[in-house]
Amino acid sequence: MIVNILRFSFKDGTTDEQRAAVLAAMRRTASVESVSFSTVGRDLGDPADGFTHTYLAGIADLESLDRYLYDPVHLKGDFEIVPHLSRLSAIRMSDDEDPELAATLVAMHQKKLATYPEWAALLDSIPDVRLTADA
Repeated sequence: MIVNILRFSFKDGTTDEQRAAVLAAMRRTASVESVSFSTVGRDLGDPADGFTHTYLAGIADLESLDRYLYDPVHLKGDFEIVPHLSRLSAIRMSDDEDPELAATLVAMHQKKLATYPEWAALLDSIPDVRLTADA
């Protein structure tokens, strides 16, 4: 199981309607067939960390992750979501003991960046981004 956890906060000036639309787009992304379990909601961590919400998606294996990364719902959703984010921290974890898994995840992320340069530029537009292991 690969778990993708995204902690985030909205840009100043984001309206309640825009926040609701972003959370709805995240829930659509989290419900694609390659996701085993998911949740989207308030971040209950330390407010000093600056995150207000969290997205979590559990994905069974690398084959499912590849489908998830390129799912049209996911791709479209990012263009609805990312313009409203001021902070994003991605954490990935797994119960798979493969010592090469982290490198594999980084390579999959890099491939998606190369395949979709407009997606890479979109991610670069978030003022404060922290991605673990460059993934």
